[in-house]
Amino acid sequence: MQDEQIIDLYFLRDENALTETTDKYGNYCRTIARNIVHDEETVKECFNDTLFHSWNSMPPQRPNCLKAFLGRITRNISLKRITALTALKRGGGEVVLALDELGECVSDNSAYSTEQFEEDMAIHETLKTFLAGLPVQTRRIFVRRYWYCSSIQEIATAMALSEGNVKTTLSRGRNKLKALLEKAGITV
Repeated sequence: MQDEQIIDLYFLRDENALTETTDKYGNYCRTIARNIVHDEETVKECFNDTLFHSWNSMPPQRPNCLKAFLGRITRNISLKRITALTALKRGGGEVVLALDELGECVSDNSAYSTEQFEEDMAIHETLKTFLAGLPVQTRRIFVRRYWYCSSIQEIATAMALSEGNVKTTLSRGRNKLKALLEKAGITV
């Protein structure tokens, strides 16, 4: 079934939308969750929460790209879940490592204001420019690590590279991103 048809089912409040979403994007969403939480029971919970959130979001939202919409929901739910789990356990994991690596480039401000919103929009545009300017392989490595939270080993295996090559590519990419953010006047 095409994405537009699935979205129409959501707008009609037809529960078949959930079945079609699961059939078409279930594995995709569970993979995102699995890379973040690493626990099959929690993966199932995250996916169920994704379905629940998509059901409550459509209508009024009508996503342009259903796959990206579901991926973003799954990722955000999974990150919230792992944050709660690591707050309890203070454990490690790829998500914590990936976010720590990116911490070199961006700072954490707990007070959110209009100025912070404007800075977030500037960061968003800078990230789009940064990713668009990367060679395809480097962009794939960067996105797999920092969006999908894949481990270095998973990336190396999937892309037929050495782990050292992946680490070097990520390090150089973070350095380029940091320089681009600083050049744009974004506080890091």
